[in-house]
Formats: sequence, structure tokens, C-alpha cells
Amino acid sequence: MTHARRKITAEERRARLGARHLLASAARAATPEAVAEALLGLHATDPASVYLSVAARLRTPSVTELERALYEDRTLVRMLCMRRTMFVVPRELAPVVDASTARAVAARERRNLAKVLHEQLGLDAGWFARTEGAVLAALERRGEATAAQIADDVPELKAQIVQSEGKPYEARPRITSRFLGVMAAEGRIRRGRPLGTWASSQYRWIPAEPHPDLPADEAKARLAARYLAAYGPATTEDVKWWTGWTLTDTRKALARTDAVAADLDEGAGHALPAHLEPPAEPKPWAALLPALDPTPMGWRSRDWYLDAAYTSQLFDTNGNIGPSVWWNGRVVGGWAQRPDGEIVTELLTRQGVGREAREAIAAEAARLTAFFADVRVKPSFRTPLERRLTAAASG
Repeated sequence: MTHARRKITAEERRARLGARHLLASAARAATPEAVAEALLGLHATDPASVYLSVAARLRTPSVTELERALYEDRTLVRMLCMRRTMFVVPRELAPVVDASTARAVAARERRNLAKVLHEQLGLDAGWFARTEGAVLAALERRGEATAAQIADDVPELKAQIVQSEGKPYEARPRITSRFLGVMAAEGRIRRGRPLGTWASSQYRWIPAEPHPDLPADEAKARLAARYLAAYGPATTEDVKWWTGWTLTDTRKALARTDAVAADLDEGAGHALPAHLEPPAEPKPWAALLPALDPTPMGWRSRDWYLDAAYTSQLFDTNGNIGPSVWWNGRVVGGWAQRPDGEIVTELLTRQGVGREAREAIAAEAARLTAFFADVRVKPSFRTPLERRLTAAASG
């Protein structure tokens, strides 16, 4: 069947967002696995983001349920993959992500570390392999261990390298974290439970289950199709940016999907046939999403849901979005957690944000406050709006 090329408006894309990304209250999921499935992957660079992204989309937010999926059933897998970013993905998708993106990222991480170890410490590939074997043996004995415990068992990891030599910020860190990071990128070990609360950035390491091997081209086509299912319609540049692929690889992968051409406000795009029909009129919805949530970070071109004038307030200098407030498919403001636990919001626009919206946003803030309970989150990065909101607590 052929489909006539048609224009898919920004209004249609916003209308689909609440249901497809499980943000509208009626669309919320029952399990963390369903959330990860709908979003393809959850940003996991900031430890708290995974929990908060899932909480925003569950009918009954639960730390225990997410920890079950991550650490007991292991139906969700943490991987260094797209754009050299940490994601949590569904276990059945892990082989696709591994072959399509993570494998190349791991190879670069290994090359970079091996070069430093050889140039600074004279260590070769044989040393690398022996040390990897010692790490795996240590984890097999312990079951799980912190980086410090592994380094105690494998003293070779206490070797130091020089970073930024001669600069005011010169450092001489141990190689422990980088070495374990390479092994994790290659899928040989993985992060286990955090130390302390769910918001902690310290964690244990555990052995990892190997992924089935897939051909890279097949995996890239499957990932492109899954991306369009979660985020389409989208432009070629959106897919290229999200995956971290070259333009050539992106085009080849898209060509192997069932996507058809569509016109977007940004120009030519790709849509799955199921997304060509106009969406139903959505019911109003509000959401408070955390820093680096998959929804605001899902596209390279963001004008259809984010006014460019808000970027300087909501993003840091590296392009990371902070906590955002949404109303009916648009970013309308930001939020922060103050030291006393209060969730505070700030609207960046009044256009289309009336009483109903403000009440819905307040209800989401109360829902988020209940989820945090006694946990306080220290942001991994700070945005201008988040700084302003937290500073107001002492003003």
C-alpha cells in the first residue's frame, strides 16, 4: 500500500505526545518496563533521572518496582550507548542497542584508555587482558563490589595517570573508574544497586549477562524503526543526533525501515504508516519531567514543543536540559527541589497556561513531592532557572 506524502503539523505531534510518552494521566503505565518500552530508553547519566522519569509515567510511582526491574529481575539494562550517553533500556532491546551503537562506543573507550596506559605507564594489551580477568574473578568471588573494593582485590587498578599536565587543574586520578567503565561499556560488568538512597551517584558493580550477537546493519535498522515508533515523525537529523551515527549510517538505517516520507515544519521527515492518520483530540495534561528526561531530549529540532527563548533558562552550557514543566505537549516552565524538599515551579509563559493548567501543574508538584519523601537530589549539573529557584529559598 502506498501513502500520499502529507504534512504532519506541530499540533498533531504535540497531540500524540501525552499518550505515546505516557504523560497524560489516562496513559500512565503499570510497570517500569512499560515506561522503558514506550520511550525506547531512559537517560541514566544523572542517577535520579531514571527514577523520576519513570515516576512521572507510572500510575503508582514506586522506587521498589524500579529497583526490582533493574537489580532483581534485570528486565532493564543500563548501557553506555547512543551519543556516548548512559541509558536504561529494555532487556530484549539490549542486543539491538549493543550492536547498533554501544559496540562502537566501547571500542573508542578501550582505544582511548589503552593509549593513555601505554604512553604514560608502558602497559600493553596483555596487561589489559590480565587485569580484566582479575576484575571478573574478583566480582565472581564477591558477587557485587564497589570500585574501591575491586581495586583492593586488583591493586593494578590503583595505578595513577596524569590529566591536563601543567594546567592549574592538573589531576592524577587512579585508573579504576575508567578501566571499569570500559568493561561496562563492553557489557562485561554492569552497575548494581546504589550506595545509600536511589538518588546516590555511588554504586556497586556486578557481573553482566552477555548480549546475543547481531549484525550491525540489521541492528541499526531495528533501532531506527524503534526510534520512529517512540519519537516519529522525525527528521533525518533527529535520528542522526539521537543515535550518534554518521549521516550515511542514518540514511541506510532509515531506508531499511517501513517509514514513509512526510513533511514537518522543519522540512522533510520520516513517519511510520501507523502515524499518518490524524490523532484523536487529547485531553489536557501536565507533567513535571526531570533533568535529561527522554522526552525533551528526544529530538534535535525542538521548536515544535520548546520555545527557543526558554533555552537559556532551561539548559546548561553543554546542552543538558534541566527539570521542565509541560502543559499539553509544550514546555512552559521549570521546577526545582529546594533543600527542605519543597517542589517549586516557575512558568516562563502565560500564553495558553490558564487556571486549569496551573492547578494541574500544582497537582503534579504535589505528586512529585510525595514520591521524593525524605530524599533530596543534588543536581549533576545546574541550569539558570534551577539555580534561581533554589536560591529563592534562602532569599
